[in-house]
Amino acid sequence: MCTAIVSVDPSSPVPVLLVGVRDEFVARSWDPPARHWPDRPRLVGGRDQRAGGTWLAVDPDVPRAATVLNGRGRMAPEAGRLSRGELPLRVAADGKPGDLDLPRFDPFHLIGAEAVLPLGADPQTPGAPPDRAYAVRMWSWDGEEMVERSLGPGLHLVVNRGLEGGGPSGDDTEDAHMSRRIEHFRPRLAAAARPEPRPGGTVTGWGEWLPLIEGDGLPRTDKRALLPLIDLGGGRVWGTTSVSLVALARNGIGYEFSPSPGDPGAWTTIL
Repeated sequence: MCTAIVSVDPSSPVPVLLVGVRDEFVARSWDPPARHWPDRPRLVGGRDQRAGGTWLAVDPDVPRAATVLNGRGRMAPEAGRLSRGELPLRVAADGKPGDLDLPRFDPFHLIGAEAVLPLGADPQTPGAPPDRAYAVRMWSWDGEEMVERSLGPGLHLVVNRGLEGGGPSGDDTEDAHMSRRIEHFRPRLAAAARPEPRPGGTVTGWGEWLPLIEGDGLPRTDKRALLPLIDLGGGRVWGTTSVSLVALARNGIGYEFSPSPGDPGAWTTIL
């Protein structure tokens, strides 16, 4: 039940905010954000040790960021299945997924955010750098059809059921959790002052959003929880294993990371 929170304000010094909440089996091993991929040396992100991909990656030079969530729909055949962890690497590196053998991927929601130069502008031209626009796109694959959409100005919440939870339904219990999460957190995020965190700053730059992102005081077993932790029995525990905060600002990119969701002392500034 991963969650992505996206805020777009073209007039702000920080036009794009991206919060990535990763939910996974807690026993699944991973490495903290770094430059893990020699074939893509500019990219920074956490690395899944099993499949080698990531759930969120950034290219600080563009700047550009991408994250992926599991989707709903028809699963890929076991034989030949490809890892969705490749997808954020593609978008962070190139700005688009490129040519994908889609039937080999399980359903997903893929979000990419980047600074875009005006048509014909040369970033190497001496003097002040050209003013950049900011674009956020979302690709959703349900096992049968890929849909691309732009996420324009405003606040957007994405869960496994899709944008604002409006995709196909599935397990009633999981759907209830996602619906209650959106119902609880959307109005609180919208009412809070939109943060303007600066690159290289500290997590306190996330202002009134920070206590919400840290769980808003809800127990992790609560059906509304943004940072769930669920004992499935048999030694299997599922829940939020990390939280990433990415800010695409006009003067660069900020990236905060917590490997201990809900712990205010666990944040690390990556960029």
